[in-house]
Amino acid sequence: MALPSPKPQTAFQIEIPPDLHPVYANLARIAHAPAEFVLDFARLLPGDTKATVTARVVMSPVALKLFAQALNENLARYEAAFGIINFPIGGPNLADSLFKPFHPPEPPKEPPQEPKK
Repeated sequence: MALPSPKPQTAFQIEIPPDLHPVYANLARIAHAPAEFVLDFARLLPGDTKATVTARVVMSPVALKLFAQALNENLARYEAAFGIINFPIGGPNLADSLFKPFHPPEPPKEPPQEPKK
């Protein structure tokens, strides 16, 4: 008994609405349940103590795994073209290195003295 031949892939177009605005995110929070993954993309600016979620994406586990595979493939192509992306060094973990609170330098304790003439 012969197996049925696979159906050819159907091409489709992706339409981007003209009023869709891109958002910047430098932080992602990922949660999951048995049937879905929730990805919250957020922006955390230096000096802020609260991140602002700019987009939420909900995906099935299969869709997320395919998305992760696509990300890894594209990241490999990017690094082949532009070089390896290095992580910052400094904290005990990546989150501490990237998102530690911003601390401006302390002001001088004494006012600067004027040069003598």
